[in-house]
Amino acid sequence: MNKNTICLWFDRDAEEAAKFYAATFPDSEVTAVRKAPSDFPSGKKGDVLTVEFTVCGIPCLGLNGGPTFPQTEAFSFQIATEDQEETDRYWNAIVGNGGAESACGWCKDKWGLNWQITPRVLTEAMAAGGEEAQRAFEAMMTMQKIDVAKIEAARRGG
Repeated sequence: MNKNTICLWFDRDAEEAAKFYAATFPDSEVTAVRKAPSDFPSGKKGDVLTVEFTVCGIPCLGLNGGPTFPQTEAFSFQIATEDQEETDRYWNAIVGNGGAESACGWCKDKWGLNWQITPRVLTEAMAAGGEEAQRAFEAMMTMQKIDVAKIEAARRGG
């Protein structure tokens, strides 16, 4: 058992979400599906209660806790990407599967979980600091999905 596991509250679709994440991201898998041993406030005995899974190697537990606590932008997964192709692949998988675009590299999946699809070139520009970071940041602020070529141009001062 892991010392620390991220617990994500779902209404009733934790298993579907976990299977989607496992199929979408590398080093991700569903490791266990646990059914309720008796009735609970948002379900019945035998319903899926928890799902153990990993997302990019990070251990998670999906809890089918009902509609009481919906996901918010206060929690997100940040997925580092190497290039535009990888950025597009993850972004399109999330948004194209019932999700929604947001700003500055953020999108939301159909279960309400938030994702930051972040090319390394943006992270590196921010780490560089100074005018380079300012130019990259200002370019990013105009985007939904991050455009790698525009961030690279901003880093160069173009």
